Amino acid sequence: MEVMGGSAPLLSVRGLKKYFTIEKGMASFLMGVGKARVVRAIDSVSFEVSEGEIFGVAGQSGSGKTTLGETIARLYLPTAGQVLFEGMDVSLLKGRSLKEFRRKLQIIFQNPYESHNPRFTVLDTVEEPLKIHGIGSKRERAEIARDVLEKVSLGPPEKFLDKYAHELSGGERQRLSIARALTLGPKLLIADEPTSMLDVSIRAGILNLLRILNQEAGLTILIISHDLSTLTYLCRRIAIMYAGRIMEIGPAPQVINDPRHSYTQALLAAVPDPDPDHETDAAAFRGRAMIDGGWVAGLEREGRYGVGISKVSGEEPKYMEVSEGHYVICEQS
Repeated sequence: MEVMGGSAPLLSVRGLKKYFTIEKGMASFLMGVGKARVVRAIDSVSFEVSEGEIFGVAGQSGSGKTTLGETIARLYLPTAGQVLFEGMDVSLLKGRSLKEFRRKLQIIFQNPYESHNPRFTVLDTVEEPLKIHGIGSKRERAEIARDVLEKVSLGPPEKFLDKYAHELSGGERQRLSIARALTLGPKLLIADEPTSMLDVSIRAGILNLLRILNQEAGLTILIISHDLSTLTYLCRRIAIMYAGRIMEIGPAPQVINDPRHSYTQALLAAVPDPDPDHETDAAAFRGRAMIDGGWVAGLEREGRYGVGISKVSGEEPKYMEVSEGHYVICEQS
């Protein structure tokens, strides 16, 4: 794929790979049978995100999208490839430059019920990043905390500052997660399934908050979700992942309304339809994530472009531009 973002991308992911080794179990070890296996969680992923953009990554559980976000944030070091942030290779950063990167890129984790220290008050939670980076006096940090709580609609702040996470609702906890991420004034926010643990009635408020932060503060957001309706609502461009690779990427309206890959079509067919008379082809896709030498995924659907993938095992994926900015993975020989 050629450049698919703006002329000066804030984030550039180039041929990114992340493999995990699964050691054989104790019984196999004692019996001297079996071998370690390699899981290709991310396998040759490339894309760019422009400053001020909301970019979406979709796929089923196990597709590698969360590992992708965590590798971009350098919670994992890549097996191969590059993550360039403001032109700098993230994997090479050390010391002060790494700390500055941590300040500019923040991540919201999927589960707001497990991502907060139960011994911290709301004030402690929001102030912690400021303390780590040595920002402001005690009074100044408290003022920043109040401002950011107001920004995420946890107000009046005095009502929340002394509360603990268990005293908050699910929506309030996720807003607290966003507040914590915003205290350092990041340039890029990675939101991993930011609404999946929340009631439907609360999701719209969180999504609107992310959109406001993007429009009013110019915050660049990479949002990870299995919910295509969420990504369609928020994103300018969407990438569809399966088995560690991007199957399709392009402008959100084109990917959703004119999907060219059978996996994208299957994801859309799986979305519940309130019309009982509307028939879907949810069984159009058959496949599996690959372990060890390669992955062959049963992406068979005759008469559709770009649906075939065969004998991967170390080969770099090839893409065809089917319309302006809209790419689909090609069949490989």
